[in-house]
Amino acid sequence: MRRFFVKNILFVIAVNVLVKPVWVFLIDRNVQNTVPGGDYGTYQALMSLSIIFQTLLDFGITNYNARTIAMHPERLTEVFPAMLSARLALMITYIVIAFCGGWVLGYRGWELGLLIGVLLIQSLNALVSFIRSNVSALHRFKTDGLLSIIDRLLMIMICGALLFLPATRGKFKIEWFIAAQIFCYFVAAAIGYNILRRIGNVRLRFSLNWNEVTGIMKQSLPYALLIFQMSVYNRADAMMVERISGKQQADIWAAAFRLLEVSNMFGLMFATMLLPMFGRMLAQKQDVHTIIRLCVNMMLPMSVTVAVASGFFAPDIMNTLYKACTTNPLAAPDYYMVFAVLMASFPAWCMMYIYSTLLTANGSLKYLNIIAFAGMVVNLTLNFTLIPTHHAVGGAVTSFVTQTLLSIIFIIVAWRTVKLPVSPRWLLAQFFFIAACFGLAWAIRNFIPAWWIIQLVLFGAVSLGMMFLLRFVSVKSIMQIKANKGE
Repeated sequence: MRRFFVKNILFVIAVNVLVKPVWVFLIDRNVQNTVPGGDYGTYQALMSLSIIFQTLLDFGITNYNARTIAMHPERLTEVFPAMLSARLALMITYIVIAFCGGWVLGYRGWELGLLIGVLLIQSLNALVSFIRSNVSALHRFKTDGLLSIIDRLLMIMICGALLFLPATRGKFKIEWFIAAQIFCYFVAAAIGYNILRRIGNVRLRFSLNWNEVTGIMKQSLPYALLIFQMSVYNRADAMMVERISGKQQADIWAAAFRLLEVSNMFGLMFATMLLPMFGRMLAQKQDVHTIIRLCVNMMLPMSVTVAVASGFFAPDIMNTLYKACTTNPLAAPDYYMVFAVLMASFPAWCMMYIYSTLLTANGSLKYLNIIAFAGMVVNLTLNFTLIPTHHAVGGAVTSFVTQTLLSIIFIIVAWRTVKLPVSPRWLLAQFFFIAACFGLAWAIRNFIPAWWIIQLVLFGAVSLGMMFLLRFVSVKSIMQIKANKGE
């Protein structure tokens, strides 16, 4: 199982690394640099609003479906029509209620038009995620990995043409960006369904047994409550920054959060694969400790390296990526600070992806909902306190405190619930790596007189070497996996 996981996660990471950074840095970043100031910040705030209401769209169906099909693959043809019917009914409900929510929050005119487009994006994205949850539940992880990049590949081609062709380059609007995403998610959903039809023998039909549909939704209710609370403490920051501090501060938040999102794609890939795997292993009474330790050994050192590098190299990175940092020197320090603080929460995000997914697969919804409620209260309290005076920086501090606190709680609860063994030597090695990263970055920045790119590469290379030295990554294990690639 360990070899199976590593081989598949490396494949999924490889295909995503080839595509998603291109989308983020070549397309998404250039959209923000191209459209009028504040437009992208408004779009990002509306996206956060749509994600907060996503409970109505998903209602826990994706997680419930992944866990159910992973444990009982033979039920796919029976469950799929009812799940699909529930999904489409929820899409309509979601669009109506979220639009009304936007009106209540003060969005009007052009902003409401953008909101409708954003809600369609989220609806189609949720449909794609539902289809992918069935594919991954069948342990077709490589197929799922390919499905995860189809929409981005299409968007790179369409938006790339609109952004860089002379005929459209100077006319690009945020509305074009939204329309392109709607089209690409629709195509990705159609492709995903056809693949699932072939590997899972499902058919495009709807269940008229609403008792069955509502029964599934009742069983999904704890998942829905969890998703809502997590959406609030993960996404309220951006919307509150835009509503309280204005569009320019929202632009600053969006510029930094984009880089956290592209970093988080690795954690999301792990979580997507781990949920069905944990579900099947726990159902079969298998030991999950080996997989947990492997994931932490891969994700924690990597995330700490990225977070430390972001903190020490924040001005160089942001000046290179965003023209607003150089054209508006007064705003530049906020860009640097928001980016550094948000990225400092990256290790916490990664640990939550591992341990909250384990608790989800274990069915520990009561614990998860209690923790998420606490996170929501902490997040909203800090946001209302810090954003009015510190603006986007206050939102970033709130995010860091919330994610770090919750990650610690998730780890402790998972250890106790699933009875994971604790190795003091292993924990000491992790803490040593964190301290060494800070010392290394400080030394390179202060004593290596070189271009910042060279300093950054040197820091990454030495950090990677420490991962091997501390045996977080084993050359022997990699060679064994390579030798057994045909298994």
